[in-house]
Amino acid sequence: MTETQKRVLISKIVMVLSTLSALIGLAFLFWILYVLVTNGIDAINWDIFLYEGAPPGYAESGLKQALIGQLILVGVASLIGVPLGVLGGTYLSEYGQRSRLAETIRDISDIMMSAPSIVIGAFVYAVVVTPMGHFSGWAGVIALTIIMVPIILRTTDDMLHLVPGTLREAAFALGAPKYKVIIQVVYRGAKAGVLTGILLGVARVGGETAPLLFTSFNDNFMSTDLMEPMASLTVTMFNYATSPYEDWQQLGWAAAFILSMFILALNIIGRLIIMKKGK
Repeated sequence: MTETQKRVLISKIVMVLSTLSALIGLAFLFWILYVLVTNGIDAINWDIFLYEGAPPGYAESGLKQALIGQLILVGVASLIGVPLGVLGGTYLSEYGQRSRLAETIRDISDIMMSAPSIVIGAFVYAVVVTPMGHFSGWAGVIALTIIMVPIILRTTDDMLHLVPGTLREAAFALGAPKYKVIIQVVYRGAKAGVLTGILLGVARVGGETAPLLFTSFNDNFMSTDLMEPMASLTVTMFNYATSPYEDWQQLGWAAAFILSMFILALNIIGRLIIMKKGK
């Protein structure tokens, strides 16, 4: 066998193994989705959106408090985390660039992105929940914000770097100040990528359970006071799915289905934005 034939054979073997690995991964993914959809759709009904949590055996039981609590926690965390992440990424790309401070921030951000969410939950529990003396919605918001900011920051930094420097130079040559160049030129050129990073950050925190167990805890009743423990869809799903009661387990499947569809929709929207920008 010649050297060329040997290389072709190795290339074909690697191709077959790679394709097989991808198919196995897709098979598990579709298996999970199939089980989730079949069980989740059967559990979906209007009572879920109309009634709050109730003891096992009650017909009028739903996830209203968990859905509203999840929207509040993720929404407030997004209102805080999105501006911080975008502005932080703007500093790294446009002002800090390759300075020592900027590189340090990038390294810390990369570490935070890979940190287990339960560690962040334990940290917020130690610095927020323990001094306050009780769980609260604000503690949950802080934990979700800490998880969200590094994702948006690094995505914004990377996307702004992709904007050609010639566009900045042309804007500067016309006499535009730096802040206008950033807002009207750089942001416009990278808006699709930045928006995708924001959606991915929101999708990431939207599915977190561990940090909320340490911070906002949970509540089976409606509460919109962020100073008190607040229900969330992820923690409620965990509690119901692990309970021995069949009706609660059905609500757990319904919560899993709703949450998965929400996160899936955000990811699809992000992909569509990238595809549209590419065309």
